[in-house]
Amino acid sequence: MLERPPLPPFTTAEDAARKVRLAEDAWNTRDPAFVATAYTSDSAWRNRTEILAGRAAITAFLERKWSAERQYRLIKELWGYHGNRMAVRFAYEWHDAAGAWFRSYGNELWEFDEHGLMRRRIASINDLAITERERRFHWPLGRRPDDHAGLTELDL
Repeated sequence: MLERPPLPPFTTAEDAARKVRLAEDAWNTRDPAFVATAYTSDSAWRNRTEILAGRAAITAFLERKWSAERQYRLIKELWGYHGNRMAVRFAYEWHDAAGAWFRSYGNELWEFDEHGLMRRRIASINDLAITERERRFHWPLGRRPDDHAGLTELDL
């Protein structure tokens, strides 16, 4: 059985924050198949208005997402944790096919199985149109550098 440490129950803020950063790093790869491996085979999602179940659906969703949301860069931050559950806030910047930039803000509720795989993800997300000059996430595509400010430091 695949395990994704840190494993629940999450007993320290450091372990919980590490789990969040690992998720952020994975999503910033924009590799749908890789990202989907962090979820149980029957993982249940609500993402905006979409309801998804299972890795195949998650992979297909992420393929659609990242073909539409170009130059995607994401920052996640731990909001709270207890046992096998977490609350996370996030923001990401991207542009559409026409070159219009957006910052998407959201909150997620996560529930993990005993192997550290996410079995439930509930996400609420809002999009804000921004200009290219208003962008705050300036790093090469991929993992956010350790010295790049997080959401709190960016006052987001």
